[in-house]
Amino acid sequence: MKGIVFTEFLELVEDKFGLEMVDNIISSSDLESGGAYTAVGTYSFSEMLQLLQHLSANTGISIDDLLLVYAEHFFGVIEESYPGLLATYKDPIEMISSIENHIHVEVRKIYPDAELPTFVVESKSENDLTVIYKSSRAMHHFGLGLMNKTFEHFNATAKIELEKIKEDGTEVRFVIHKN
Repeated sequence: MKGIVFTEFLELVEDKFGLEMVDNIISSSDLESGGAYTAVGTYSFSEMLQLLQHLSANTGISIDDLLLVYAEHFFGVIEESYPGLLATYKDPIEMISSIENHIHVEVRKIYPDAELPTFVVESKSENDLTVIYKSSRAMHHFGLGLMNKTFEHFNATAKIELEKIKEDGTEVRFVIHKN
């Protein structure tokens, strides 16, 4: 998992819960990196999982809800760092349906060894989109949060249904109905 995911996560934790919480979740975890991350480094997903689990235990907020909040924060990073990428699109359905064939291609140019989830478009119309999310990491709520922020970015709203295809969350169907 790319280091930017860790550095931004810890920045969010510091902003929302304070530096003591950052120290607490790092020291409570058994991290191969020791909790020292660089944006361009690559780290084990198990480290992110430990940090999320300890943050959840300390705050009483579910991991899924933490991932939603983190996705909102991360979308802001994308807006600030890659405005040209977002400007390519005029509609949230178009943008979300382009994740696999355009956005991930661009991400791989910056982070060639990034392990990204797969998004397969099952069906698409002007106001509806069904996408299958596949990942060895059950971070589908992070994807859901990014989709929510995508609609917000385009001043649009949608109903997004999440259906687990695999109980462990490594394969999920998103059914999106734009309002």
